Amino acid sequence: MVKHDRILLASPHMSGKEQEYIKEAFSTNWIAPLGPNVDAFEKDLAAYVGSAGAVALSSGTAAIHLSLLLLNVQADDIVFCSSLTFAASANPILYQKATPVFIDSEPASWNMSPIALERAMKEYSAKGKKPKAVIVVNLYGQSADYDPIEQICAEYEVPIIEDAAESLGATYKGKMSGTIGKFGVYSFNGNKIITTSGGGMLVSDDIQSLSKARFLASQARDKALHYQHSQIGYNYRLSNVLAGIGRAQLEVLNERIVQKRKIFNRYSQMLSSKYSCDFLPECDYGNSTKWLTVMLLDPLQELSLSTKLIEYLDEHNIESRPAWKPMHLQPVFSDYDYFAHDEDVSSDIFHKGICLPSDTKMSQEVQDIVIERIKNFLDMH
Repeated sequence: MVKHDRILLASPHMSGKEQEYIKEAFSTNWIAPLGPNVDAFEKDLAAYVGSAGAVALSSGTAAIHLSLLLLNVQADDIVFCSSLTFAASANPILYQKATPVFIDSEPASWNMSPIALERAMKEYSAKGKKPKAVIVVNLYGQSADYDPIEQICAEYEVPIIEDAAESLGATYKGKMSGTIGKFGVYSFNGNKIITTSGGGMLVSDDIQSLSKARFLASQARDKALHYQHSQIGYNYRLSNVLAGIGRAQLEVLNERIVQKRKIFNRYSQMLSSKYSCDFLPECDYGNSTKWLTVMLLDPLQELSLSTKLIEYLDEHNIESRPAWKPMHLQPVFSDYDYFAHDEDVSSDIFHKGICLPSDTKMSQEVQDIVIERIKNFLDMH
């Protein structure tokens, strides 16, 4: 097999137009934290997803934190959160000194299990500790099944924060991912489907709450001639230069989704027909962006097989990753409650899952190199 440069999991993919918006920021001297690019990026993204408004922020984590602040989550409050996710979904709960309770995934979508959620809601409500919010994560580009989740949360009058950091552009029954909960969160980190280098966005139909988010994200400066602050604020706003990158990236989002789906389909077609491996299923209630292609190895094989494949690919200059290690298995969250589905779905996905190179700059020829390496490994095992 020919020698090649390192094949990456997912890296920034510039459209070529980013420099135009950056140049505009420099030529007009809008290098300060806010400016026309920020305003336009907020307006364009809100229009794309069909939300009443949006606030551009320094990260998706900042957007989750602000969502909790807007819902008045305080010390000792309870917040339910998906377990199968990155730590950034749960860390802001601890910023508020609140208590996270982790909810398992369900097998159909790998997202929050309504069965586990309902069990947790009943148990905590019976103890007089109804959660202040539920953070639902849309994993690997696919929306959770929101109808039963919304029904449960509505019955107990608990708002939903939709962590759509990985699923910008996905849909659920005609609605855009990120617009179903009270607040929606997007990430533009370097590995996301579009990037601003680092950044995020908070969306909602509650314009008044978004105005408060802008205030809090700008150090909570009161309207006064001098610098006056009546409450704690945060330095969470996105820069005008980075927002320029985001404007150009948003223009090619649909193209990137098509590319991601092609990458997923080729992996699935070339590997599923011969080997006992599964891929994250696509639910019929919407379209997934296939942000990352995630493969589950043969459940009858040893649990360490996915780790061995990751090491094997790395030896051949190919980057891959394990599936997310669930929050309830993380040392920092080990003391908090966890509600499993009928079985522990998220732990099973972690032990068997591997994220395959899903870089939209990757050619079919390069993807075929990855596929051949995977085949070679599976033939040996």
